[in-house]
Amino acid sequence: MADERQHPMLQYIINNPEAFAQNLAKTLENTGKAVAAYLEPREKGKVDNTDELTNVIKTLAQVGEYWISDPQRAVEAQSRLWSGYIGLWNSSLKRMMGETAAPAVETPARDKRFADPEWSENQFFDFLKQLYLITSNWAETMVDDAEGLDEHTRHKAGFYVQQISNAISPSNFLMTNPELLRLTLESNGENLVKGTQFLAEDILAGKGDIRIRQTDLSKFAVGKNLAMTPGKVIAENDVCQVLQYTPTTDTVLKRPLMIVPPWINKFYILDLNQEKSFIKWAVDQGHTVFVISWVNPDERQAEKSFEHYMKEGILNTLDVIKKATKQEEVNAIGYCVGGTLLAVTLAYMAAKNDDRIKSATFFTTQVDFTHAGDLKVFVDEEQIEMLENRMSEQGYLDGSKMSSAFNMLRSNDLIWSYVVNNYLKGKEPFPFDLLYWNSDSTRMPAANHSFYLRNCYLENKLSQGRMVIDNVTLDLKNVKIPIYNLATREDHIAPPKSVFLGCSCFGGPVDYVLSGSGHIAGVVNPPNKNKYQFWTNGAPKGDLEDWLASAKETPGSWWPHWDTWIRKNDGDTVKARKPGANKVKVLGDAPGTYVMERV
Repeated sequence: MADERQHPMLQYIINNPEAFAQNLAKTLENTGKAVAAYLEPREKGKVDNTDELTNVIKTLAQVGEYWISDPQRAVEAQSRLWSGYIGLWNSSLKRMMGETAAPAVETPARDKRFADPEWSENQFFDFLKQLYLITSNWAETMVDDAEGLDEHTRHKAGFYVQQISNAISPSNFLMTNPELLRLTLESNGENLVKGTQFLAEDILAGKGDIRIRQTDLSKFAVGKNLAMTPGKVIAENDVCQVLQYTPTTDTVLKRPLMIVPPWINKFYILDLNQEKSFIKWAVDQGHTVFVISWVNPDERQAEKSFEHYMKEGILNTLDVIKKATKQEEVNAIGYCVGGTLLAVTLAYMAAKNDDRIKSATFFTTQVDFTHAGDLKVFVDEEQIEMLENRMSEQGYLDGSKMSSAFNMLRSNDLIWSYVVNNYLKGKEPFPFDLLYWNSDSTRMPAANHSFYLRNCYLENKLSQGRMVIDNVTLDLKNVKIPIYNLATREDHIAPPKSVFLGCSCFGGPVDYVLSGSGHIAGVVNPPNKNKYQFWTNGAPKGDLEDWLASAKETPGSWWPHWDTWIRKNDGDTVKARKPGANKVKVLGDAPGTYVMERV
């Protein structure tokens, strides 16, 4: 075994050369199909990614210019890299001579890419791994230390360098990944046959781009084993359908509950299955639940703006709720961008002296975008103009573009792990309802998306009291109702620091609550799972670190804490209301038809 460790390739032997040759031929055939599927839409001019590539090159060129402009600075940067390489060479020589040597660079403890023992035990693969880590760490440092760049350019450059580093990891390639080599030889290349078949299928499904399958799509269907909480569609228009859920208790809270989900993805993240469903849980606690199910827009919704989504979405739903329940006072929840729209609507309603919403709950919602995280990488005047030009051709932004952007925020987990699993190991991904939902993307109306990017991410107008909707200048300080503001500790879309800062924008009492985990798992955390934890400390004061230092940590789900908060504001109950009461016309069963539209 010792000799095999010195000469790592000797342990990889083809068991059946004939079968291997046949599978290699099939692999080449499938690869040709994948290449053809990739090239065809580009040859016809249907796919053009040159603008994005140009932006990456221009940004990284600015980093290069900073270091090259000063010869001494450039020499110091090169010296740091070569110092790392020399340290690696010295430690590798010691290992070859049988001596014990500490690695030149430590592998991050949570890095799953190098979990296979061969990455440490085999000198060849250990050398490759360390060479990669030294180089990628150096490249990231080059961006961090480029003090001559403005903050946005450095942020973009750091993000692009991270994407490149993740892409070129030796774990992503057959000949430099020991696990893939073993699997290929043990299966006589069958993994590559299946993998290239999946690759061709996924490029065809993505119309020239790779639509990476993250789960077995055949195992799920909305309305069959997802979004199964009983209810009815009681209203619809060009922007949304309104769902009312069937009560499971004899009495319910007097105030109905309106949920405003994001339109960047579909509402059933809150109704995945009966065990995980926040909607079902809320119904079982005695809430009369109404949910806005947004349309999956096409060119017909091109001119639908934030104002339309506010009026035809939230304000219209409030009218529907009053008709269905004979109640004007409502508790409201907004999730992510749905929460941002809810905050906009609350400021608008305050200006109009409309006080129907008596409490608001925000799930991972930003109203101040100062600390908006890595999504700000995609937002500057040049990139927004490029996006607007593209949207003007169709009237919407294709859902795959938003899905790709979110996946890039965690590319090792949501892109490269599936590239390795699907296309190199040739394995079908595991059936997982959350990843099915993640792949069920939606389109963005051109006017709505442009307004959101410019007014929120680019100019941060809402928090500054400068956003104008329907000729009304919005001021969140006029929003005096109680607010339950939930952030999640590992959120990369609405960072907890960003949500915390946004609390100060409102004029009434705000309870900031921090949940464990991230943007989805930290919200979809039912009590019976007893997972994660949450922190409470009343109103946000000082900065997040100060607040957290004296916060109370509670194991498990925050859902019961929220329900208690709702009842403290108003715990009056009435007889349960069924969908279709008060002569409201039932249009169909939940989850409705809008949510069924796939792209």
